[in-house]
Amino acid sequence: MKPFVSIITPSYNSIGFIDETINSIINQKYSNWELLITDDCSTDETWNLLERYASRDKRIKIFKLDCNSGPGFARNNSINHASGRFIAFCDSDDQWKPDKLEKQLAVMLEKDCALSFSSYSVIDEDGNHKKNIIAKDEVDYRTMLRNNYIGCLTAMYDTEKVGKMYMPKIRKRQDWALWLSILKKSDKAFGIKEPLAIYRDRNDSISTNKLNLLKYNRAIYREVEGFSKFKSNLLILRFLFFYFCSKI
Repeated sequence: MKPFVSIITPSYNSIGFIDETINSIINQKYSNWELLITDDCSTDETWNLLERYASRDKRIKIFKLDCNSGPGFARNNSINHASGRFIAFCDSDDQWKPDKLEKQLAVMLEKDCALSFSSYSVIDEDGNHKKNIIAKDEVDYRTMLRNNYIGCLTAMYDTEKVGKMYMPKIRKRQDWALWLSILKKSDKAFGIKEPLAIYRDRNDSISTNKLNLLKYNRAIYREVEGFSKFKSNLLILRFLFFYFCSKI
């Protein structure tokens, strides 16, 4: 029997892009999945669009938070309702390529791994291709402490190996914290070189400037990992060293 996959999508004022996101999942060659979308109190027409999709496809399940709480809370609500062995992620402005689930599941089953990820393509707000982000062959906990090398839209984990795991209650970089938690329970995560997803680079996204993420990196080290101020600052300095070396 084919494994069941729960796909986790948060939404907030996503009317401009979520239609493409949902259709990219509906068009997957692998069909044994459920899509759980939690809306974070959108003020546009997102919820009405979600209701139309849910009424047409029983695999699409929608939820709404009582108050705006951030994407991590929205993802956790969907994870709580998930019934699949595998948990995968796709945000409301991103897309999957048609063979994403099929190829990634094959790799996970072959390697018997708890966490996997892939390369992905980057497009601008108008859908024009900008570049590809190439995944590492594998990462472990120590490697991931340096920086988040796993694109959330490509990640998938196996609940049979690590249990159902949630993102911490912080506003930014919750996905990185989750990967670190999973890697504490498993030796490594495996990367797939082929780009299997499409990331939309939004002009208003904090992730467009890596240096803006430093304060959130520190929050991961201090609040989630429980590191001392000294060790956290050392990790920040190491990040800066590798960041500026890559720019030379």
